[in-house]
Amino acid sequence: MWTSAVGSVLGDVFGTIARFRHDKPLHPRGTVYDAVLRRTGSSEPWGVEWLDLPGEDHGVVRLSRSVGLPRPLPDVLGLAFTFNGPAGDRHDLLLATTGLRPGTRFALLPRRDPFAVPYSSLLPYRAPRGLVLLAAMPTAGAGFRLCAATPAGRWQGFATLELSGRTGSGPDRPIRFDPVLHPLPGLSWPPELARLREPAYAAARRTGHPAGN
Repeated sequence: MWTSAVGSVLGDVFGTIARFRHDKPLHPRGTVYDAVLRRTGSSEPWGVEWLDLPGEDHGVVRLSRSVGLPRPLPDVLGLAFTFNGPAGDRHDLLLATTGLRPGTRFALLPRRDPFAVPYSSLLPYRAPRGLVLLAAMPTAGAGFRLCAATPAGRWQGFATLELSGRTGSGPDRPIRFDPVLHPLPGLSWPPELARLREPAYAAARRTGHPAGN
């Protein structure tokens, strides 16, 4: 299948970049913040408690530049959020700067200001009631509103993501994100998209530097 072939190529590419850099193949540098996700629930249910019901998740967010180009040059920006569920299971959400309209939701767009631009999951998750894209839209201050939509549907808010301050003694931390190993609660990747993503993350894991943010 073409997704397996493309995934294999991406795996080779990410693995080569990681070995050459001796670091993450993408998003080599970033800034880590403490974060709280306050879920209000979606007005139209997806059949997933994490999207449909109120709740609160505490974790960290890392904002980064994909290629690592120096500022003020634009770059594809990344927003990664990791948290643990009630049972202690880890969950990773990775978003990148894209458009929000149906025609641009699947296009990576270089941006400059990480707090003034929208991010999305680029590829859709599978929920009991269909495919769902996730997005983070900037709000006043250091925060974002999280929304969900079908690949061509209307965005529906379900949470706010609040960034409270940098963690640790420095701006970055040696944290690794992997949405394949740590999927979101109640969501999964469609098999064809899993075949596309997994080789890249597997190749990067072998070098000790996962491919994501």
